[in-house]
Amino acid sequence: MTHSAPPSADGVWQHLRLAPGALADDRDAVADAAIVVLGGKIEWIGERASLPAMHAGLPRFDGGGALVTPGLVDCHTHLVYGGQRANEFAMRLAGATYEEVAKAGGGIVSSVRATREADEDTLFVQAAARLEQLLADGVCAIEIKSGYGLALDHERKQLRVARRLGEAYGVTVRTTFLGAHALPPEYAGRSGDYIDLVCSEMLPALAAEGLVDAVDVFCERIAFSLAETERVFQAAQALGLPVKLHAEQLSDMGGAALAAHYGALSCDHIEHLSAEGIEAMRAAGTVAVLLPGAYYTLRDTHLPPIAALRAAGVPMAVSTDHNPGTSPALSLLLMANMACTLFRLTVPEALAGVTRHAARALGLQHTHGALHVGQPANFVLWNVRDAAELAYWFGQRPLRTVVRQGRIAAGAAA
Repeated sequence: MTHSAPPSADGVWQHLRLAPGALADDRDAVADAAIVVLGGKIEWIGERASLPAMHAGLPRFDGGGALVTPGLVDCHTHLVYGGQRANEFAMRLAGATYEEVAKAGGGIVSSVRATREADEDTLFVQAAARLEQLLADGVCAIEIKSGYGLALDHERKQLRVARRLGEAYGVTVRTTFLGAHALPPEYAGRSGDYIDLVCSEMLPALAAEGLVDAVDVFCERIAFSLAETERVFQAAQALGLPVKLHAEQLSDMGGAALAAHYGALSCDHIEHLSAEGIEAMRAAGTVAVLLPGAYYTLRDTHLPPIAALRAAGVPMAVSTDHNPGTSPALSLLLMANMACTLFRLTVPEALAGVTRHAARALGLQHTHGALHVGQPANFVLWNVRDAAELAYWFGQRPLRTVVRQGRIAAGAAA
């Protein structure tokens, strides 16, 4: 699958309304703004009336009074996998237990099997269709994890597809190695041996091939222990790779504090996060990634400690956690709505959660998540009157135009 390059966004984008919080320097919203794009980067931004004369001759793009935000960032996804698990969803609704689903060949093992059976091109085509849905929501940067291969060749296959998606669609992709996602069937009862494989063979090989931007672990009673998690973190640290963690989703394992000790970019899920974990994250500058899609799908009732995170000043990101088992979500705007309705985030918190804080959770805070002179041009024009509408509607995609990596990736520009 090939895509021709979208047209350049170089020129003066005018008749814009900058959303509150859109600017990196935290200036107030600008009611009649202009953005100058040159060489794919933001050259100037401010009041249209103050546009420097040197830019007067550039091509003009009329925003028609659209609201402008930074490009959205989906900072936690498992986008590349084989098959799907709608049948398990139906089984659970019909009363099947977790054990019954597993005995029927369901659960993560079914995704591992389908991913291993699919070739790279098949995985690319399937993931591309999902990515297109997320891009239609204004996503300009996305994290894609491995973790459904659980063997070197198949983890490599997932990460190669993630890289290909970024190149094919002109979107920033950060790859995360999640080899320690679950215990593969061939290592049943031998988790220590599997962690040996992850640390000594899989991670070094994939890192050497340039396929890994960060390393993640699922630290939970049904997955990997604190000690096993630390072994993976140490292996990542030795290779100079940042870490992140699936932490405190089902119980308080103390994973967040461990991750913060290793300077983790983020701790994700965190429904059972403790006060000690919050303090460790605050001290380390670790982002809390909220995943309301999984909370909703699992019909969870244990809310993340939002008020405590807010009081501590821990930045909160919001993501889809797109995966076939517990969050088959393909709209980051819907997740912003869920973060408000289920977790009680304010609208400014939700919008920061899908822009600047999500960028920070990927180590992309210097290039994404806010509008700043010198950064790559990643911004979205929305056909809404108020920024609150981006978290208010669900089922509607009010996107007018997307400028992604300095090109007009979607929508019309007059």
